[in-house]
Amino acid sequence: MTTPVIPNEQARRLFLARHGLMEPPSGPAKGAALAQVVHGLGFVQVDSVNTFARAHDLILWSRRQTYRPAALRWINDRARATFEHWTHDASIIPMEFYPLWRMRFERDRARLHAKWKDWHGEGFHPEIDKVLRHVAENGVCCSADMEDERVEKSTGWWDWKPSKVALEYLWRSGELAVTKRVGFRKFYDLSERVIPSDVLAQQVSDAEIIDRACVAALDRLGFATSGELAAFFDLIRPGDAKTWVAQALAEGRVVAVDITLNNGQLRRSVMWPKGLETLDELPAPSPRVRVLSPFDPALRDRKRAERLFGFHYRIEIFVPAPKRRYGYYVFPVMEGTRLIGRIDMAREGEALSVRAFWAEQGVSMGAGRVARLQAEIARAARFATGGGVRYDEGWLRGPVA
Repeated sequence: MTTPVIPNEQARRLFLARHGLMEPPSGPAKGAALAQVVHGLGFVQVDSVNTFARAHDLILWSRRQTYRPAALRWINDRARATFEHWTHDASIIPMEFYPLWRMRFERDRARLHAKWKDWHGEGFHPEIDKVLRHVAENGVCCSADMEDERVEKSTGWWDWKPSKVALEYLWRSGELAVTKRVGFRKFYDLSERVIPSDVLAQQVSDAEIIDRACVAALDRLGFATSGELAAFFDLIRPGDAKTWVAQALAEGRVVAVDITLNNGQLRRSVMWPKGLETLDELPAPSPRVRVLSPFDPALRDRKRAERLFGFHYRIEIFVPAPKRRYGYYVFPVMEGTRLIGRIDMAREGEALSVRAFWAEQGVSMGAGRVARLQAEIARAARFATGGGVRYDEGWLRGPVA
C-alpha cells in the first residue's frame, strides 16, 4: 500500500493542536483544569531563568492566560496531581505516570552510585544513609538544613556539599520526592509521605512501562519516529521504542506516514489510525501572536523544530558577545502555525522592557502584525509585572543573517 503523505502545514496543525497551541489561550487555569493542561502536555519543564517569567510559568501561561504561578504550586505541592522529576530535564509530570518512573529510578540509582566512588571516594556512600535517616526522623528538609562542608575538589555536580549530592541522589533514585519549592529551592521528604499511596503501590512491568510511555508520547506528539517516542520522556531506551513501533505496525495499532518537512523532504513516522482519519477536522490556525518559552514542549527538540517549522533556535547565553546574533536569552514568537521571530524582553522594575524583536526571514512586519505582536507584549507585561511596557528605540528589527 502507498504510504500516506502528510503536507507540512497539516503536520504543523496536528503537532500544535496536540500541544495546546491551536486553541485560544483562554479558560480556567486552576485546580483540575490546570492539571488537565499539564496532563495534555505530558510534562512541563522547570527552569530557574527568570528574566521575564520562569519556563514552567510561561509554558502554562501561553496556553491559559488566566494562569498564575501559585496555581501550579497548588496542584503539585498540595493536590498531588503532579510530581517533580527528570525527563530530559527537571519537569512537572502528571501523577498517573509516576509508576513508570521505576525504570528511571533503577537506572539512575545504578549509574549515579557507581559514579560516586569516582567523584568522591567511598567516604561519600555513608552520606546517603545519613541523609535518608535525617529526613525520616525530621521530615521535610532542604540542603540548607544539612550541616556539612562543601567538597574541596571540582566534581560533576557543581561542587555541591555532600548532603546536597545525597539529597539529589535519593531523589533521582526514588527514595525521596520533592514535596514543594519555595522560591526555586527544592524541599524533600520520603516518597511514601509525598506520593499518594495508591500510586506508590502500583506494580508495573518493564513491558507495560515501555508500552505506556510510547502510547503517551504518540498521543501528545500526533506523529513520531521511534527515536522521538523514546526521547519524549527520556524514560525508555531507543531500542525499546524501535521494537514497540515494529510490533505496533505489525498489529495495526499504528500506521506509517510520511511527514512533509519544511524543506519539502519526507520523514517516515507513525501515527494512530484515527489521527490519520481525522486530519481534515483539525482547527484552522489563528492569527493570534504568542510568546513562547524557549523550553516549550513544542520547541524543546531543536532539530524537530527546525525540520517541521524551519525555525533554528539556540540560547545565546553561552555564546561570547561578539559572536552573539541575538540577545543572550530570547523568546520564540509564534503566529498561527508559523514561528515569526524572537523577542528580547525582561522585567525592569514595574515594567516589561522590550529590547528587540527580530523577524524571521520572509516575515513581513506590516502594521497589522505589529499590532498583534504589541497586544501580546501588553498581555505578557500584565502577567509578568502587572505594569506597562517600555520599548527601546529601534526595537523592531529585521532578520539576522
